[in-house]
Amino acid sequence: MTDRGISRTELKHRLVSFAREIGFDSCRIAACGSAPHADAFRDWLNECGHGEMGYMERGEGKRCDPRKILPDARSIVVLALNYFHGDPQAGDPPAATGRIARYAWGDDYHDLIASKLDKIDKFLRESGGRQKCYVDTGPVLERDYAAQAGIGWHGKSTMLIDEHLGTWFFLAEVLTTLELPPDEPVPDRCGTCERCIKACPTGAITAPHRLDARRCISYLTIELKGSIPLNLRPLIGDRIFGCDDCLDACPWNRFAQVSREAAFFAHPSTVGIALRDYLSLSDERFRELFRNSPIKRIKRRGFLRNVCVALGNVGDPSDLAALERAATDAEPLIAEHAKWAIHQIRSRHGTSPDKTGLIRGDRN
Repeated sequence: MTDRGISRTELKHRLVSFAREIGFDSCRIAACGSAPHADAFRDWLNECGHGEMGYMERGEGKRCDPRKILPDARSIVVLALNYFHGDPQAGDPPAATGRIARYAWGDDYHDLIASKLDKIDKFLRESGGRQKCYVDTGPVLERDYAAQAGIGWHGKSTMLIDEHLGTWFFLAEVLTTLELPPDEPVPDRCGTCERCIKACPTGAITAPHRLDARRCISYLTIELKGSIPLNLRPLIGDRIFGCDDCLDACPWNRFAQVSREAAFFAHPSTVGIALRDYLSLSDERFRELFRNSPIKRIKRRGFLRNVCVALGNVGDPSDLAALERAATDAEPLIAEHAKWAIHQIRSRHGTSPDKTGLIRGDRN
């Protein structure tokens, strides 16, 4: 029995109903214990598969056992929220535009889901529980516990797959001291399919369930803070924030339904804007444009770095003037990638160097 005098089974039933009432698409329970793939995670860290994401190493112990976060935790409430909104409606673009991962088209999911988790926390506190809540921000191997709870199964891309939502959903976790009846995992239904592996532009999925983050476009355009390696820049194509290729390739996404959450509709700032127009953004204008977007986390320097790489891959001579201005930007990271992009466009289109002498085959 809980402090409210109801059975744990009844509390779980009410929790699931409440979670759906406030907008979550799935709510399931995992027992709180060591992560099922803790050893594989440690091996991945030892192989440096996490690249420069030092926080992965710093939180290793907690990620492998959430009881090091909340010592009396008994259960993990795992929640899923669908963000799929189909394809945005946009007119014919006047120039090359960049691709942004679908999850970042709308409002920042961290803020929206955090407010919902506050309500879950309050709900459980009324039954005597103490909680720790996370949405992609805490040291929890969330896909491990989501799979353990039966939210979905581990796809070969390492993404979680739900038979009703496909791959288009966010995960959140609530560690609680309440002991709730755990749910059962669901079977792996990928079979022999390897479309996600074949779809990866950079070969970052090195084997089923093995990802080398150092080659992943999402890592390169979001997590990596410095220069993007020269050999990987051409493989990024027109992607300027994240990559959905392995998700797009998954056949389970044919069952994806449109999210009930209007906040995930695409913003004008993320759809149909010419790449070169982004290069005119001042720091203040960047913050204003993306103030409610997850894109704000990589700051102007990271975003314009990505824009320059995309222009180097898909731009044409009409983009050179904007890139030449970017090549003199006070931020060295932007200037470096702008110079690379100018060289790529000139080489591809056979145009002569500009009179200013900014670019003469510079491969910085």
